[in-house]
Amino acid sequence: MSLARNHYRIRELLHDQGVIFCYSGYMTEAILSGLGQAIKQKLAIEETDANTARGVFSVFVEQMQNIIRYSAEREPDMKPEESVLSYGTLTVGRNADNFFVTCGNKVARGDVSRLQEQLALIGSLDRDGLLALYKQILKGETPEGSRGAGVGFVDIARRASRPIEFDFFDLDTQHAFFSLRATI
Repeated sequence: MSLARNHYRIRELLHDQGVIFCYSGYMTEAILSGLGQAIKQKLAIEETDANTARGVFSVFVEQMQNIIRYSAEREPDMKPEESVLSYGTLTVGRNADNFFVTCGNKVARGDVSRLQEQLALIGSLDRDGLLALYKQILKGETPEGSRGAGVGFVDIARRASRPIEFDFFDLDTQHAFFSLRATI
């Protein structure tokens, strides 16, 4: 099969799933900024409601930052003062009346059960419960192993119009692939 035909098949698969934006590759804060501008522009062109546009953009930023900070697939031998190159995928799409933002990246298999518990708890909470958890985390210590305040998943869930979806599958003895989807 030809190069063009193969690439077109990928495009059609994404289009059929409602994806309007897709990025797969190494991510940095600079890439996040550039891609964020493209998403803002696309949402403005579509005349998206301001609250929805803010929600989509905020969830996009949180998911990109999660990949940058936590992906187990990163360039080796990076010095701490250099920009981290973390690998992942991110899509923004639309179906019916909702937008969705989905990300995926490798994680250490040792982190899977902790992430599943955390996400299951978040998914079980209503709006008031999410707000209370958000405030509790902000008042507390930064969780061990976290490179932020630990509020990212809670913030995503608060902005989502339905419970966040997540899944894992084992890649090998050391890694699993993690995917998270938020509908806004």
